[in-house]
Amino acid sequence: MARWLPRSTDLTRFCQKLNRVKTLEDDMMETSFNRCLSTIDLTLLGIGGMVGSGLYVLTGTVAKEIAGPAVIVSFIIAGFASLLAALCYAEFGARVPKTGSAYMFTYVSVGEIWAFLIGWNVLLEYMIGGAAVARAWSGYLDSIFNHKIKNFTETHVGTWQVPFLARYPDFLAAAILLVATAFISFGAKVSSWLNHVFSAISMGVILFILIMGFVLAQPKNWSTQEGGFAPYGLSGIMAGTATCFYAFVGFDVIAASSEEARNPQRAVPRAIAFSLGLATGAYILVSVVLTLMVPWHTLDPDSALADAFYRRGYAWAGFLVAAGSICAMNTVLLSNLFSLPRIVYAMAEDGLFFQVFSRVHPRTQVPVVGIVVFGLLMALLALVFDLEALVQFLSIGTLLAYTFVAASIIVLRFQQHKGDVPTPGASGQPNAEPHEGPSGGELKEYESFSDKLHLVDRGKSKEQREPGQLKAAFEPYLEFLSDFYPGEVVTVAVVTLMVSAICLCSILVFGNTHLHLPTWSYSLLLVLFSLGFLLSLLLIWVHEQQHSTQTFQIPLVPLSPALSIILNIYLMLKLSYMTWLRFAVWLLLGECSYGCSREGEQGLSWHSPAPLAVPLPHLWVCKAYPAPFCLRFPFGDTRRGLPSSPEPHCFPDCYSLFLLKVQILLKALGQSHPLAPEAAPWGSGSPCLSQGLRVLPLLLTCL
Repeated sequence: MARWLPRSTDLTRFCQKLNRVKTLEDDMMETSFNRCLSTIDLTLLGIGGMVGSGLYVLTGTVAKEIAGPAVIVSFIIAGFASLLAALCYAEFGARVPKTGSAYMFTYVSVGEIWAFLIGWNVLLEYMIGGAAVARAWSGYLDSIFNHKIKNFTETHVGTWQVPFLARYPDFLAAAILLVATAFISFGAKVSSWLNHVFSAISMGVILFILIMGFVLAQPKNWSTQEGGFAPYGLSGIMAGTATCFYAFVGFDVIAASSEEARNPQRAVPRAIAFSLGLATGAYILVSVVLTLMVPWHTLDPDSALADAFYRRGYAWAGFLVAAGSICAMNTVLLSNLFSLPRIVYAMAEDGLFFQVFSRVHPRTQVPVVGIVVFGLLMALLALVFDLEALVQFLSIGTLLAYTFVAASIIVLRFQQHKGDVPTPGASGQPNAEPHEGPSGGELKEYESFSDKLHLVDRGKSKEQREPGQLKAAFEPYLEFLSDFYPGEVVTVAVVTLMVSAICLCSILVFGNTHLHLPTWSYSLLLVLFSLGFLLSLLLIWVHEQQHSTQTFQIPLVPLSPALSIILNIYLMLKLSYMTWLRFAVWLLLGECSYGCSREGEQGLSWHSPAPLAVPLPHLWVCKAYPAPFCLRFPFGDTRRGLPSSPEPHCFPDCYSLFLLKVQILLKALGQSHPLAPEAAPWGSGSPCLSQGLRVLPLLLTCL
């Protein structure tokens, strides 16, 4: 049994493969997309992603049920927390102007497995988010027509009484998603133009709400007779902050669009700052006028703004507000459909998702396959599913992405720039191992982060302080830290900081309510984990970091990202246990998907490549594709003239890799029938069909 256990070297190599990081090309401005978006285009995309249904629905809900008029304070705190995350995205978007957003940022700094998990969660976030907004859009439009659309559907189509399904099929929500998918497929310029139109209408309506609202304001609605400004106290304000935080999650569409920006180094940080500032101002001012127009406890949580104008006798204004809310929801739909295919494209291009999604249409220069497929999936979700129970599930994926991006900023800031040091192990194959020699360099390069830390010559480090090295002022006091390689201590400190933040927030959230800790142990644990967090922060700070004036950099590193990390973790722990359960199931599905991907199969193999026990039969190898599925064949293939070599042979797609697995299985069972298409086509009398059917159960188990 012992010989089946992985050796320590295999375990180390296994961890290195899972944590290999991506090295981008020298010219990061080169792209197959159309760089046509200006700062204004990106700003309006960000505003469209943030100022949507939240302004018209979330504001009234939080004001009535959670915080009262103090929802204003909740939005101020939530805006500050979002600013910390947005600044991290801004720095990465300027330094790494590639599509993929949080997925790409994590891949180039932390590691592959973490990047895949972030990308996997963002996919679900955008799909469910787009479907939920479409159903809200449909419901809002239906309310304008006195629910005639709903009544017609229930009468002529019927209703369902199935758990997790909607009461009736929402054809209107599915239709608007299909129309939006068609427009997005025409290219980034068309999408941007359409977003401009809806954003202009939405901002015009918001301006009307503010002017009309201040005219109709009654300060007595904040008086003690109506419950006061903060009827739910500090706890209500903080609970409102946790809810209001999700109103700002749309700014990452700007980072996802950086590969289509004309000047991403300047446009992305500016667009994120402008859009977040305008969105925060809009939420705060609308909250002020809403709670001053009518008493907060009389608000309609479903359509607070429109109902407030109806109550004050301005029905026409209520109709105008309803029309503006529909336009605002259109911008959110466009934002979701715009971002999702680009993240899928980035994952597919790296071999972590189906390769078909990496195709870019030569005319429109957009990933049209991803747009159409995921647009249809969104439409299906909006058509048949009741998404109310899943809306909260969106939060955890977003917060996790924010947390990893903040941690990635610290890691990236305290490591050497790629151009400063030689990069061993730069192979022409994706995810090349560090020991392999260089080749053509046509494909992206990957390396293990632990190997990357050993690139600096110790003699040089004594002469010139590089990022990740101990500062000279602290060397007499912390001399033992100078023996580590640059960036090594910072990486350990970041992990310790995140663990301390998780423990500290867990005590704050669950210490009294669930764990029922005595006062002395509660206080002791708070002090211990706070010290761990602060000491980790201090340990990072005593090291040198990069100082670049070429692109935007977030100030006060590592303090700003650390605050973002602890705020995000706190908000994640405030979510319900059902949200975490659904999240765990989705992560499990993601791990299965990762294991079946091209790069995942290489990363999840325990042992180093070694000769197989049984020579493989003839294999069909296609040389027409530059991005292969690679495996090693030490025995070669004499029938095809392939020499025996440790170099990998390449397969163009999952189908060829599937044929390989079948052949290995048949060979193990003593069946050497080749399954190559030209050698044994699937026709009548083919022996492969009967053999394949006989081993099908075992084959499914192996897959």
